[in-house]
Amino acid sequence: MNKIYGSAREALDGLLSDGMTLAAGGFGLCGIPEMLIDALVESGIKDITIASNNCGVDGFGLGKLLDTRQIKKMISSYVGENAEFMRQYLSGELELEFNPQGTLAERMRAGGCGIPGFYTKTGVGTVVAEGKEHKDFDGETYILERAIIADVSIVKAWKADPSGNAVFRKTARNFNPPAAMCGKVCVMEVEEIVPLGALDPDHIHLPGIYVHRLIQGQHEKRIEQRTTRKREVAQAEVGTGSAARATAHEKREV
Repeated sequence: MNKIYGSAREALDGLLSDGMTLAAGGFGLCGIPEMLIDALVESGIKDITIASNNCGVDGFGLGKLLDTRQIKKMISSYVGENAEFMRQYLSGELELEFNPQGTLAERMRAGGCGIPGFYTKTGVGTVVAEGKEHKDFDGETYILERAIIADVSIVKAWKADPSGNAVFRKTARNFNPPAAMCGKVCVMEVEEIVPLGALDPDHIHLPGIYVHRLIQGQHEKRIEQRTTRKREVAQAEVGTGSAARATAHEKREV
């Protein structure tokens, strides 16, 4: 079974329809399936429900689908760094289902494992618990959270073999494995497709059984929050170090 496709557009061919539910990997701008997102924008599908930790930033990542008004509802745990997300939500143009971050990840994982729901203490006594079943276990109250099963999941990995066995790069692993698991069809973009047998079985983060279609491409890798030291501080430290070395040299000369 050939899982490798020539482009994001080809990999999504026949999978998209208005009103569908998508699960998307990524956290902020880290590990996002940007090529597949661009293909979704080009497809023109609308009224999408997307389960993802957040919705990118203005003009990039899933934020592009906000700009084109293709998203009807977001199932998310974080909506910061995106002014358009906030504007659409507050104006009533976008539905939003808030989830605690761990709950969202577990809802995706449960969907991929065939578990229809689970009980958790997270959210008890808050608006998160409104309208949900409550049950007591050992004197503690829990709420029932339903699993997420998406029509299609889109994720991004660092390396994969032709069977779809995948390795994620450090924190880019984030929501990608559970998002991949909960899709009826998983489409994955990777930086590098390696030969079968090139990946150590003990190092594989996502088994290929969850992956149905693969593409390889170049990625932009933006930095969402850049933090640097002031130039004058760095220069002062260099100067201090030079002065110390000069003093030590003078002492040796004496």
